[in-house]
Amino acid sequence: MMRQALLYVFILITALTSCSDSEKTYKIGVAQCSKGRWREKVNQEMLAAQHLYEHDVQVTIANSFDDPELQARQIDSLAKTGIDLMVVAPYEDIQIINEAIARVLESGIPVVSFDRKTSAKYTAFIGGNNVEAGLIVGQYIASMVKKRGGRREEGGEKPLVMEITGLLSSTPALERHLGFEKAMKALPEVDYVCRKSDWSSDSACYYATQLIDSLRRCDPDRLDHTFVFCHNDGMATGVYKAVVEQKVEGRLKILGIDGMPGEGLEYVKLGHQVGTYYYPTHGEKIIRLALDILTGKPFERENPMFGFVVTPDNVDLVTTESVELMSQNDHMITIHDKLEAYFGLYNTQKKVLIGSFIAIVLLIVAFVMMWRAYVQTRRVIRQRQSLNEEETLFFTNPDSRTLRQVFETPKEEMPTPRSQDTIFAETLNEAIRRNMSNPNLKMDDLGDEMGLSRVQLYRKVKAITGLTPVELLRQIRLQQGYVLLITTNKTVAEIAFEVGFNTPGYFSKCFKEQYGKLPMDLRDSTKQSL
Repeated sequence: MMRQALLYVFILITALTSCSDSEKTYKIGVAQCSKGRWREKVNQEMLAAQHLYEHDVQVTIANSFDDPELQARQIDSLAKTGIDLMVVAPYEDIQIINEAIARVLESGIPVVSFDRKTSAKYTAFIGGNNVEAGLIVGQYIASMVKKRGGRREEGGEKPLVMEITGLLSSTPALERHLGFEKAMKALPEVDYVCRKSDWSSDSACYYATQLIDSLRRCDPDRLDHTFVFCHNDGMATGVYKAVVEQKVEGRLKILGIDGMPGEGLEYVKLGHQVGTYYYPTHGEKIIRLALDILTGKPFERENPMFGFVVTPDNVDLVTTESVELMSQNDHMITIHDKLEAYFGLYNTQKKVLIGSFIAIVLLIVAFVMMWRAYVQTRRVIRQRQSLNEEETLFFTNPDSRTLRQVFETPKEEMPTPRSQDTIFAETLNEAIRRNMSNPNLKMDDLGDEMGLSRVQLYRKVKAITGLTPVELLRQIRLQQGYVLLITTNKTVAEIAFEVGFNTPGYFSKCFKEQYGKLPMDLRDSTKQSL
């Protein structure tokens, strides 16, 4: 009984501690390549989506700030923190970053390439369709050129379109250039030039200043028919800076990509730019894709996201919606931070409560065990005292000496000595038959009754009978079932339950294996012989 009580306490403690374990939280490492409003918005959206879906995630973000060597080290470091998946926005398609990504994949961690691709392998890609972005901006410029009538005047110069690229070793810049170049080739009404840059506003300002100086010397009027397309709105601010410094505000038509509140959208609204391409962020979609990969759900390997051109006609609506979405995202992050604090407090309180409960249960068990030991000890002491008193009286009383002879057994009536194996077999047989009807009878129970451990009982039974205790128990049950079948009118089911089988079907199966026929066949053959 005491061992069973301890077993129940152990099971209860195990159940409580297992209940205290929370559902798995997936860890996602993010290796960002650069800073800026657009990337900050992506980061905020991923953080806000940590508790958005059916599984919680923990997002850790590392930013290399345009340093490819630092990003490679960060990728290796994140992989060693026990993450389940890595999101990488690679700075460039260069060997040091590709090798770091390959090491992550070799370690069994899935890799989602975000915004930018490299020649390295990846599990899935998600990001804006940069070829489409460049193409749509080029088509928007074409619509403005055709609306103005192409040439300024009869015999005048064509409108001029200058593209200032980002770093062409990165896939966004290269793909935006390819899309824009395609649009320009379909627009013979303009002169198109391209300047290769590096994403910085300073370099864009430098190229814009050169352009303005050149047009002032050659054809000042052409400034009113010149378009400058930058690969992001940050570069477009550099172009606008040159416009202000050269005092040609309102003459050059500037366009960019990103469309962020407080940046590209604000510039279009103020008239600094004639348009910007709204480049989608959707950090929550990155988390959704990561969870699909981690939980074994179907997912697309290529996941392009599409944007649109923001013009002076729709900028107010787009700005309102974008600001509202960013505000909601900030609220989500605030809620997330509060949830994390509440979860931490809740888990601490839960552990304290579980620990207190376990301690109380253990104290109760210890008290019960001590009380039982005390009661048993007192009982044994009283029994020994009573026995000692009786023996003293018996042996010290002269009359009892003669009476003792009455209780002495004559030698001729002494039983024949029996071997220990015979005594053990008879005792075990009695114990089995006494408890046979209990279908839950276990060897531990028989061992306790015989004063033997499970291993001792097994070895003893095996040595005497050649059978295991379980086989011996089944054989005795079947023998008793055989007797009941031929001596009583009880049903097979009643006999099966009486000899300790849980189901009549299992009794019949074991009976046939033992005696070569089913119980009903035995009973029928017995009746026929009678």
